[in-house]
Amino acid sequence: MRIAVGIAGGSGAGKTTLAREVAACLGECATIVEQDWYYRDQSGVPLERRALVNYDHPGALETKLLVRHLRKLLAGETVEAPVYDFERHTRCPETRRIAPAEVVLVEGLYVLHDAALRALLAVKVFVGTTPGTCLARRIVRDMLERGRTAESVTSQFETTVFPMYRRYVEPSSADADVIVHGDWSVT
Repeated sequence: MRIAVGIAGGSGAGKTTLAREVAACLGECATIVEQDWYYRDQSGVPLERRALVNYDHPGALETKLLVRHLRKLLAGETVEAPVYDFERHTRCPETRRIAPAEVVLVEGLYVLHDAALRALLAVKVFVGTTPGTCLARRIVRDMLERGRTAESVTSQFETTVFPMYRRYVEPSSADADVIVHGDWSVT
């Protein structure tokens, strides 16, 4: 029997770190699916307009595709998950092959927000972290991995990230089976 474990929380809360630690403990029995892979492709939108899209809103994600992929993984099928380019806000032509495992760890902002996705999860975890810690982690990550400046990350955090967290992400903690605090330091 295969199960899915959902790990939700704010941007920079520690979802990916927790998922990777759990997967490392479980070894070959686990695989990770990141909701970030499922951002909608913006290649049909001019580059200057792509930067104006609110990527922190649940509508920026193709959750129906994630749900289809998770159902297949739980049925023992391999899926071809999208690869997303965060600098260009587009999906890459290549995909990443995800093989089924006994435990599928699904991590992302809105993993507990969507009812269809939530219904597939045997265990629902919410990672709660202070906004200051989230912002500090996000600045480091986005500068290193996504080609952003500290100023642009801070501006986005204040205008969309934190407001969307308050409106959509934080309320989803009510659906969690477990709430953990992600204020650990990451080295």
